[in-house]
Parts: sequence; structure tokens; C-alpha cells
Amino acid sequence: MFANSVDTSSGVTTRVLGIDPGLTRCGFAVIDGRGPGSATAVSMGVIRTPKTDPLPQRLGALRTEFAALIAEFKPKAVAVEQVFFQVNVRTAMSVGQASGLALAEAALAGCEVIQYTPNQVKDAVAGWGGAGKEQVQKMVQARLKLTTLPRPADAADAAALALCHLAMSPIGRSLRQAASS
Repeated sequence: MFANSVDTSSGVTTRVLGIDPGLTRCGFAVIDGRGPGSATAVSMGVIRTPKTDPLPQRLGALRTEFAALIAEFKPKAVAVEQVFFQVNVRTAMSVGQASGLALAEAALAGCEVIQYTPNQVKDAVAGWGGAGKEQVQKMVQARLKLTTLPRPADAADAAALALCHLAMSPIGRSLRQAASS
């Protein structure tokens, strides 16, 4: 069951921006949570930077896009996938750079900033930390009442991050406990 970090009696919505960091493809999703089991997709997509562009321009483009997303959607919280383990050092570096930009932009904008590991996200969204990509996509589709699977996978992963935050935030846990009492 999913919950948000607001007083649901007032009908207030919590908006979370999920970021699945990457230098070439960076997924994002803006999700509104309004209480136990109630979440709505506002926007989902992928920020792309050309591999042929120099690294500073690619990072600058990501920073600009992160700032624009935060300014447009005004999230209360930004959930970013934690760089946990990568076999490819080059991939780990680029994901880490994109992640750092997202964390910095969110903090500068005054958003609550949180990181979740892939296993935490899978556990919160699919009920099992070992869930596969397709299972997570299907659960995101079900939780957000989407008519089709969210694609591309980077956007679905970002939506899963936002849903994970709505489920795991301290007030979200309190709301779930109250609902089960």
C-alpha cells in the first residue's frame, strides 16, 4: 500500500520527482501522492544527451533540465537512485556525475532529497528486492493506473523511485500503520 507525506484529511497532495540518473539517458517521473494507495503520474520521460557531445556540455544540459523540471513541477521531494554497484567503471562514473547533479539541484531548490538503492525500490514497488525490470514496470503501471506499460525503462524506473519514496517516507509509514489498525 502506498501513502504520501501529507495530512490526507486536508486533501493536500505530495509531489515527488523521481530521477533514474544516467548521462546518456536519464529517466524522470513526477508523481503526486494523495494518501494510501493513491498516486498519479503527472509527467514521465527521459532526458537524453548525445554521446558525441563533450562531457561538460552533457553535464550542463542535464543540470539545465533538472533545474527546469524542479522549477516547472515544484516537487516537495526528489528521490534519486543511489549508485550502489557497477561493474563498468566508466558507467559508474557517468551515473555518479548525473546523480550528483540531481542531488545538488534538488538541495539548492529546497526540496527534500533522498536516495534509494535499486533493491529498496524493487521491494517497495514490487514486494521483492529481486524483482526484474518487467515486474517493476508492471507494478508501476498498476500503482499509477496506466493503460500501458511505462516506457522507456528509465522513465519507469524513475516512477518506481517516486513511488518508493511515497511508500517509505516517515509520514507514509504512519499513514500505512493507521490504515492497518
